[in-house]
Amino acid sequence: MSARSYARRVRLLRPSGSEPAERTIAVEAPVAVEVDGFGYAVMMMTPADLTAFATGFMLTERLADSAADVIDVDPFEAEAGWMLRVTLAPRCAGRIADRVRHRTGDTSCGLCGIASLEQVRRPVAARPPLPEVAAPVLFAALAGLRAHQPLNVATGAVHAAAACDADGGVLAAFEDVGRHNALDKLVGHLALDGIAAAFLLVTSRISFEMVDKALVARAPLLVGISAPTTLAIDHARAHGLTLIALARPDAMLVVNDPGGLFEGD
Repeated sequence: MSARSYARRVRLLRPSGSEPAERTIAVEAPVAVEVDGFGYAVMMMTPADLTAFATGFMLTERLADSAADVIDVDPFEAEAGWMLRVTLAPRCAGRIADRVRHRTGDTSCGLCGIASLEQVRRPVAARPPLPEVAAPVLFAALAGLRAHQPLNVATGAVHAAAACDADGGVLAAFEDVGRHNALDKLVGHLALDGIAAAFLLVTSRISFEMVDKALVARAPLLVGISAPTTLAIDHARAHGLTLIALARPDAMLVVNDPGGLFEGD
């Protein structure tokens, strides 16, 4: 079985009856993340591109400051799922120990190990740069994204997160059953390869966590095909992230535009 998908026999039901069929199904599996020997989180995700995911997850969780802080990533399949053992640079060791010591619960939403509501609003290192793209570029990227979603084409069950250049070309794209996981994979890939994207495009709603991950990646602009939440908008406005939601082939909603880039379009 592939780490991404596998074929399963099903039945196709029609008003006139049913018939045997085969359907490609997206893999969802538990991935236990262990950091410097501490059990940190169990993520329900597509267990592919785990090195990129581990790097991005360490960055967006503020357990590492750069890809260089992630010394080693060891993913392997176990009987009950997958294990992902991460080793951080010694200077980061105190963070995981403190997080685990104060942890009260885990989620798969990108807020693992947060012990209080006050800790949700974690520091953002720097304001992102203002975007330098024209509106037609965003529509071009949206139109071309499907070509970079082979798993979703096959299964119809996964999200994608893509990094795009100033012409709307897709530099990299990652898929996962979890929207947060797809974005963490992308953030990790960008950090590992030193890629600066003109904007990020995600096939999901824009929640607080998605905005926060985009800020960690220092993305100038985040575009999502679904709606934003109030907290996501507040977070984007507080830190200067340009935010566009409800991206469709015929229209998009400019939610936050600190540089006034789209005022004249």
